[in-house]
Amino acid sequence: MSEQKNFGAFLMGFVIGSLAGAITSLLLAPQTGEETRQIIKDRAIELKDKSQETFEETKKKAEEAYKEILSKGMQMGEEALETVEEEAKAVKKKVTKASEELEQETD
Repeated sequence: MSEQKNFGAFLMGFVIGSLAGAITSLLLAPQTGEETRQIIKDRAIELKDKSQETFEETKKKAEEAYKEILSKGMQMGEEALETVEEEAKAVKKKVTKASEELEQETD
């Protein structure tokens, strides 16, 4: 869970930092309006590509986490079932033994 929070914070910092850097560089660089528009377009494409990569990485990590959680859940379920079966056998033995003892007492 902590890794997910750290990754989310990193992602947010990455996006905000990218935007702040792009805006600062555009405002401080001396160029014509057309050049500025082209730079904005290029940076927007660059940011879109980076965002897509980050999204894909996040999606992949989420899928891996889901598979791991599902696997652990299945394993825990199987272990619980085995425990219940063992306990049921133990109870059945006790009931059988008690029943046999009761029959012997009544004979």
